[in-house]
Amino acid sequence: MNIGDSMSGEVKQIATTQFEKKLIQDQHNTNVAFYVHIKQFDNNVIAEIKKHIGEVFYFLRGIDWSFDSYGVEESRTRGNDVLCYFILRSADVPKLQKLFREYFKEYDNAVEITCSVTKYEKVEEKFFKLTL
Repeated sequence: MNIGDSMSGEVKQIATTQFEKKLIQDQHNTNVAFYVHIKQFDNNVIAEIKKHIGEVFYFLRGIDWSFDSYGVEESRTRGNDVLCYFILRSADVPKLQKLFREYFKEYDNAVEITCSVTKYEKVEEKFFKLTL
């Protein structure tokens, strides 16, 4: 892992300060990504998607997960489809699939949901400070 010239001090393999310990990442990580394909994009789509994803997040209680990112890609960026994407970290894939299906099936603008599950294993982790 190449760290570069913007660091100051030593590069450590083990976290020693309280701040470094908060940065420690999981040994194994599972990302679940959802693309919600929608029929059309207009000014209401963002608000509608936020409402639906808010419902999904509300009912994620009891599922071990963390939020990574989400957004809307208009059709000109990826062919003809308008896509809303959500990336979460969780190993409880069946519960997430059920929630997404349940809370987007009533959304008339949704066509289908494409899913991806990726498992990662930490290979290396280093701690250092950046020079300001």
